[in-house]
Amino acid sequence: QVQLVESGGGLVQAGGSLRLSCAASGTIFSINAMGWYRQAPGKQRELVAAITSADVTNYEDSVKGRFTISRDNAKNMAYLQMNSLKPEDTAAYFCNAQVLTSDNRGHRYTNAYWGQGTQVTVSS
Repeated sequence: QVQLVESGGGLVQAGGSLRLSCAASGTIFSINAMGWYRQAPGKQRELVAAITSADVTNYEDSVKGRFTISRDNAKNMAYLQMNSLKPEDTAAYFCNAQVLTSDNRGHRYTNAYWGQGTQVTVSS
């Protein structure tokens, strides 16, 4: 089993910063792409930022220049540094990871896992 746990969310004023962390644990041989998604009330979940195992990144247009995604492969961690936050960034933020894991018989397979989410609220 693989678990993802996000942390670092909270309430911040517009223009402020937050740093989200995502910790992956369990039976992990490697992690391919990792990503941060967000979902605001009444809206669909959207990709905010993603990073490959080779540290290639991509960002949703509205966060370019303000958010930075990074990862620590040795610790199975991903981070999202969010600067110049705006009220429209308010949402639940979720971590996603493509993990090479194995079942109880040792068979390896790749599966996508989600964290439980962390709330980010930006006040105006």
